[in-house]
Amino acid sequence: MILVLLGTQNNSFHRLLKKLDELIENKVIDEKVLVQSGYTKYESKNMKIFDLIPQEELERYQQQADLIITHGGVGSIISSIRKDKKVIAVARLHKYHEHVNDHQKQIVELFDKKGYVIGINDVNELEKAIIEAQNFIPVKYDTSKKENSKILKIIEEYINTI
Repeated sequence: MILVLLGTQNNSFHRLLKKLDELIENKVIDEKVLVQSGYTKYESKNMKIFDLIPQEELERYQQQADLIITHGGVGSIISSIRKDKKVIAVARLHKYHEHVNDHQKQIVELFDKKGYVIGINDVNELEKAIIEAQNFIPVKYDTSKKENSKILKIIEEYINTI
């Protein structure tokens, strides 16, 4: 099962869901896809979509997922990699009115560079990322590591300056 997390941003992320629908239609994705869409309203016959659900239910879906595709939100990324899941992180972009700026690009790039996730900015890279995820072995995220606590501090400081 693939779990898609769009977080709680009040801006739409149709771009990602449209691409997922296309990949399902083209048989690139042949497994069940569940989407936590937040405020993104999207109709699909190919995916089970729910707005927001209780945290414990969301965590249960995260545990069951073989792959998690998430927006570039720190909370969604960290909660998924802490469960040792394969994660594809897709940045919401300002030019598509998906966020107020492009800070998710930097977040996704940082987690990708460290080997925790497969990070992409363009949804046209999603098919390649899904194929890559089959053999991807993520670096284990350990919050007790000094380096990881530094990453969180840098991200928090950056977000607070926005």
